[in-house]
Amino acid sequence: MSSSSAAVNSQSPSLKTYFKTPEGRYKLQYEKTHPAAVLHYSHGKAVSQLTIAYLKERPTTQASATPSIPSSGGVRSAAARLLGAGNGSRALSFVGGNGVSRPVSGSSRIGGSAGASTGSGSSQPVANFDEKGTYLIFNSADTLFISDLNSQDKDPIKSIHFSNSNPVCHAFDSEVKGGHDLLIGLHSGDVYSVSLRQQLQDPGRKLVAAHHYNKDGSINNRHVWLTGPQLKCSTIVTDYILILRCTCIAWVPEGDGTFVVGHADGNIYVYERNKDGTADCLFPAIKDQTQFAVAHARSPRSNPIARWHIYQGSINSLSFSSDGTCLATVGRDGYLRVFDFAKDQLKFGGRSYYGALLCCAWSSDGKYILTGGEDDLVQVWSTEDRKIVACGEGHNSWVSGVAFDSYWSAPNSDGTGENVVYRFGSVGQDTQLLLWDLAMDEIVVPLRCGPPGGSPTFNSGSPAAHWDSVCVVGSLQPSPSIRDVPKISPLVAHRAHVDPLSELIFTNESVVTISREGHIKIWMRPRHSESNESSSSEAVVPTASVKDRPTTSSIKNSSLSYKQPSSVLFS
Repeated sequence: MSSSSAAVNSQSPSLKTYFKTPEGRYKLQYEKTHPAAVLHYSHGKAVSQLTIAYLKERPTTQASATPSIPSSGGVRSAAARLLGAGNGSRALSFVGGNGVSRPVSGSSRIGGSAGASTGSGSSQPVANFDEKGTYLIFNSADTLFISDLNSQDKDPIKSIHFSNSNPVCHAFDSEVKGGHDLLIGLHSGDVYSVSLRQQLQDPGRKLVAAHHYNKDGSINNRHVWLTGPQLKCSTIVTDYILILRCTCIAWVPEGDGTFVVGHADGNIYVYERNKDGTADCLFPAIKDQTQFAVAHARSPRSNPIARWHIYQGSINSLSFSSDGTCLATVGRDGYLRVFDFAKDQLKFGGRSYYGALLCCAWSSDGKYILTGGEDDLVQVWSTEDRKIVACGEGHNSWVSGVAFDSYWSAPNSDGTGENVVYRFGSVGQDTQLLLWDLAMDEIVVPLRCGPPGGSPTFNSGSPAAHWDSVCVVGSLQPSPSIRDVPKISPLVAHRAHVDPLSELIFTNESVVTISREGHIKIWMRPRHSESNESSSSEAVVPTASVKDRPTTSSIKNSSLSYKQPSSVLFS
């Protein structure tokens, strides 16, 4: 048993490997982690974040292009050049770290066969890297790991080491032209764009053919003022580094290579991938650190092309609506802010009940936004009403990740009814995974009495001021009285990990959770876990491509008989 496999098993000594929902049982299919021997903590620790990459087949126009192979690859690089690596006509297959080839298990597998990392942390080139596949990208300490989602191997198939800083955030978009589809943000403020396919092909542990932006935090450090005359030198250096660090990164949907990077100094920088990342860039000084302001670069050759100053504090998370027209951010000051990205305007904002907001996510139809943070609540915001419309109580600690499940559909739904039901999930530092159902016809009339013991629950009496008030466009609203907001209870509460959780992602076949320490669990949906049990143990379920995703998470339910149970299912 490998050291990483033993580490995973030790993480889950008494946790259940399944949890039940009204539609069936979600079953733990397999776990993934990283070899502990690979990690170096010389730059401190960073919370592990998770990205799912749906890698498409190599376009025919790029099939003849041979990616660069560093000369330090030795025998493997020479063999790759001899056999024509990356020419689209031949897939290279090298033996794994134990000296034997790893066979592909099952003909339906999408991810392609892969050599696992050896105990020393070296990476092997991935066989069939010209084919499509689904990969998990996650960070831990100073290393970025890539695992095959459809492989039962616990070890990652690729590890990329950063010598000067820790990777802290990343994003992938298969629709980006030019091949550079993966973004990586570092604690130092540096940003890289790379081709995922080229990283999988290369046997080394360094980035290959990367574009570098904001080198050594050069953009941020021109606009930083450290206050406090009594600060010691060591404190100044620490605070300076924290201000420079990337906190979140995202591609702009339909943005043709445009991406944004959030920083701990309260700024969001807008980049164009095709522009030179080393070009000199100057922005005017920020006059009022407390006010939202957008500044565009003075030179057309500059990159980044714009700076969004949100407020004086860390941007903890950001998320785009599916069409790329709106941007949501949450920060240390506890405010959700929603912007019209094309017009550089604030649409609305609202505050948490306590502390910072840590995460946010859009529904795929753009009507609702989820937030979670240090008040232990999951809040649902309406973009049409510009206010909070529901509040979820169920976590016992900070909520660190939220997401809508756009693949889920209510039982007996045929798309002809009027009742819209949303399924979403949340994870927190209480190690719990919570699933929620939200029937919006029960939310829009807050004074109407719900079914006995049902959820949400409503207050009776005179209309609440929160529901009568009109939120002014472009304004930030204080948090309403907790008594005036409908409460919802989780459908399922399941202790998924031993360590605190940092994020969850829904796929067509599963729910994927990751802990702060970088341990991943894949929970198969009922229909897939049942089919897996009846099929061969070697069969691997294929993962849907991005185009297979539903265009909206709202489900038209023709039958109102499906109601959220009054009791929470604990597992």
